[in-house]
Amino acid sequence: MCGIVGVLGKHEVAPILVETLKRLEYRGYDSAGIATLADGRLDRRRAVGKLVNLSDLLVHDPLPGKSGIGHTRWATHGGPTVANAHPHRAGGVAVVHNGIIENYKELRAQLSGQPFESETDSETIARLCEHHIAQGLSPRDAVTRTVNALEGAFAVAFLFDGEPDLMIGARKGSPLAVGHGDGEMYLGSDAIALGPMTDRVTYLEEGDIAFLTRSGVEIRDADGKLANRDVRMIAGQATQIDKGGHKHFMAKEMFEQPTVLSECLAYYAPGDTVAIPGQSPDFTDTDRVTMVACGTAHIACQVAKYWFEQLAGLPCDVDIASEFRYREPPISGRATALFVSQSGETADTLAALRYTRDKAATILSVVNVAESSIARESDLALPIMAGVEVGVASTKAFVCQLGVLANLAILAARQKGRIDAAREAELLAQLRALPGLISQALMGEEQIRRRTAKLAQATSALFLGRGPMYPMALEGALKLKEISYIHAEGYASGELKHGPIALVDKAVPVIVLAPRDALFDKTISNMQEVMARDGRVWLVTDAVGAAQAGDGVWDTLVMPAIDPIFAPILYAIPAQLIAYHTALHKGTDVDQPRNLAKSVTVE
Repeated sequence: MCGIVGVLGKHEVAPILVETLKRLEYRGYDSAGIATLADGRLDRRRAVGKLVNLSDLLVHDPLPGKSGIGHTRWATHGGPTVANAHPHRAGGVAVVHNGIIENYKELRAQLSGQPFESETDSETIARLCEHHIAQGLSPRDAVTRTVNALEGAFAVAFLFDGEPDLMIGARKGSPLAVGHGDGEMYLGSDAIALGPMTDRVTYLEEGDIAFLTRSGVEIRDADGKLANRDVRMIAGQATQIDKGGHKHFMAKEMFEQPTVLSECLAYYAPGDTVAIPGQSPDFTDTDRVTMVACGTAHIACQVAKYWFEQLAGLPCDVDIASEFRYREPPISGRATALFVSQSGETADTLAALRYTRDKAATILSVVNVAESSIARESDLALPIMAGVEVGVASTKAFVCQLGVLANLAILAARQKGRIDAAREAELLAQLRALPGLISQALMGEEQIRRRTAKLAQATSALFLGRGPMYPMALEGALKLKEISYIHAEGYASGELKHGPIALVDKAVPVIVLAPRDALFDKTISNMQEVMARDGRVWLVTDAVGAAQAGDGVWDTLVMPAIDPIFAPILYAIPAQLIAYHTALHKGTDVDQPRNLAKSVTVE
């Protein structure tokens, strides 16, 4: 969640650190800081709030130096204050940290004579390392001993007084990458951070410690042995971040959906059959699919549950990762376990994968980052082909996750003998039609912009759907909550009378997602129950549905007609646009909503 950057450079490093941290803003943060080494001495600057505050501080109080580390913090221990902001410093040691140190209280007790200045667990790392150096250890040995004492998940970077050509990084449970330059070396939370500086990256493995000098890097594994980690080339487009003429990254990413979904679908099914490049999953002997994810990725799994069960006849469990790993569920030895994560670093999802590794027959992952921890620890990682997604509220990644999961369900159905070649070709044709239909749906943006002016005045909203549109009701509510801060809930329409209908009155908008499917009439009956209680209904349906059920509603949004089975992918578009324009009317920060982070690498 926090962002880390480190540079051993040839030029003044402070402006480079700040510019690089801007590329990590998408991860979410509430404070920022940098530390540099000049004339053999560490100094630092820290500020609460947006990076512009740090930039302003550096104008008035600059930091010289050609070695430095930087950090954007998302608070875990202690609120957003200058004292709690990174880098933390203890004597001649400066540290930036992403993750959570679970045994920091015990370590603090051991360091009771040290003058702690913050409420954070992270300061403990700096204090412990300084303690070891005071006992006569070298920085290398002090870091090794410090890291071995830490429990929890972390990525850390160290800088030291008197060591202008040394930076040390380590990871356990949180990602960290080494960048290779020409007489320069870099550390970063991910390749996006390093993109402007280098196209050569080494991804640290679990337990690695990296000792960087300007001439290269020495990596030791968890056992202290020399580790030979590959240097990988990263494509420029893989790290490109710009708004493409849009006001927000979220807007740009919504309008990229027809293109990225088309590329995703062509990758998995270039013809009339699903043909996954390279190794392909085999569902022939699978007796159950277990899907695990968090947030919007979990909602994608809930949609896919309908596809796996209805198309392939496979029983399907869907779990929230943070609950799954502690529930310790029994896993069939013939099960396929499927993990979905945009970043591929989601801490709870990764822990759930590790719990399942020796129990399920196959571990699959659906990720957007091919070099991520979840991808590397899976039997097979399936890329969603969405490209970099900066907006915290997932849009194009969600749609591409659905595209991949739909192809997997079709593949499973064929391997299980539930569909023939003609039906497979028909289903794939329906998927291939979606990018065009999404383009049509995006053309309704202006109507949504006008209508959401009233929605922005609400303090609470309900989303309703049946069948696979129930997860989409959850997604619509989640999007609205995330970026407009309006309380919203998604419900299965049939559950309305079991409690939620008590919330209905003239002040509560109710968005009903109702494509013309087998459950349409039942959904409309539930909608009428809302209207009978003075509820304000915004009906989202196709032209036939609007003609049949649109009388008396507050508003109607007409969607392109689509085969019901893949309607959830199309109906993600109005859910996104409604949330986006409501947030604009309210003036909230669309790309970086409060308290949220893009990549959740702590529990």
